[in-house]
Amino acid sequence: MSRQQEVDQWMMTVKQHLPHLSKPQATVLALWSFGGVIVGACGCSSVAGFLAQVLSQKENTVRQRLREWYWEATAKQGDQRQSVVAATCFAPLLAWVLAWWAPDEPRLALALDATTLAQRFTVLAVSVVYRGCAIPVAWVVLRATDAGAWRPYWLTLLSDLASRVPVSWTVIVLADRGL
Repeated sequence: MSRQQEVDQWMMTVKQHLPHLSKPQATVLALWSFGGVIVGACGCSSVAGFLAQVLSQKENTVRQRLREWYWEATAKQGDQRQSVVAATCFAPLLAWVLAWWAPDEPRLALALDATTLAQRFTVLAVSVVYRGCAIPVAWVVLRATDAGAWRPYWLTLLSDLASRVPVSWTVIVLADRGL
């Protein structure tokens, strides 16, 4: 299978699991994630360089396409551009992860993690814990210096995910701080 075929297959998979995204949003998300996995890095220049070769496009064109993906709609070129609202992807991401779950394993471990980046941002993330790995499925980014409780954010994130977990499952939530 050629790289182009692999990219096309991954695009179809992303569109299947995140059907609420517009076709352009799903396509660029698929390009970002495919390129990041193959390159082993998620930097825009690294991913754009790789994808430019695979797609037979100019590197700057691919780089601009990747960058515009996470911009607000008003910062993008064109009349029908939309912002990507990450929170709309959280429940579908969890459903995608759980689709791979063994039917005889009706239990789920979620880890709550708060990571502060250089006193600029704090990322509150909810991850599925599976075989020693943490798969992020929901998050919020806050200013690190803002005062306030994290609990409302954690509860919102968990609430957003709750509809995708079968009611008969056992769920444990692991947290080191903030809840």
